[in-house]
Amino acid sequence: MKQRHEAAMEYLKTAEVSEKSPQIREAINELDYHFIKSNEAPVLADIYFKLKDMALRNRILGCLMHVSHHEPGLKPFFQDAYKKERYLDMKLKAVRGLANYAAEPEMDQIMEHFLKLLKKRPEHTPYNYQEYEYLRSASGLPYLIKRYGYSCFEKALLQVEKQYNDMPDAFKGHHTYDEEGNFIELRSADEVQKMMNRFFGNA
Repeated sequence: MKQRHEAAMEYLKTAEVSEKSPQIREAINELDYHFIKSNEAPVLADIYFKLKDMALRNRILGCLMHVSHHEPGLKPFFQDAYKKERYLDMKLKAVRGLANYAAEPEMDQIMEHFLKLLKKRPEHTPYNYQEYEYLRSASGLPYLIKRYGYSCFEKALLQVEKQYNDMPDAFKGHHTYDEEGNFIELRSADEVQKMMNRFFGNA
């Protein structure tokens, strides 16, 4: 893993960023936050803002949120990433990184904005299980509550759980994430599809 990460970083330091390049995509997917060095974090932050591909940005954002506790220069990156992303799971990754630098009053303001977006989700995305599962997972709001204990995170989780519980059972319990943000499949893709087909067939 370390060798692959180091080779990927060496390539990314000098390569022209193009999302069409298989080498760029492969290098980003080979990144491992355990091995990110201080001089590499700004390189990745710069690449992040050159990318339109959400999956690639998500990969970099997930890596940088883990190293934020020992990279003091990343606060502006997480502030800008929070503003840039429109999906709540990616916004929360920016929040998780930012929380290493910001005191509770600043996080209160950010989470007030986050909560407004969250409450509007059912209007446009009534079966918003993909975002909710990350927010309520061990990597999401429960992590932030455990680490910081801020009431703004607890308030957000209560709202997530309310909206999650309001959804039909066909959209619950398909997957989750561990504390490091790794995807954990709880049902096979076929089983998920069957549950949803049954729901929409009966709707």
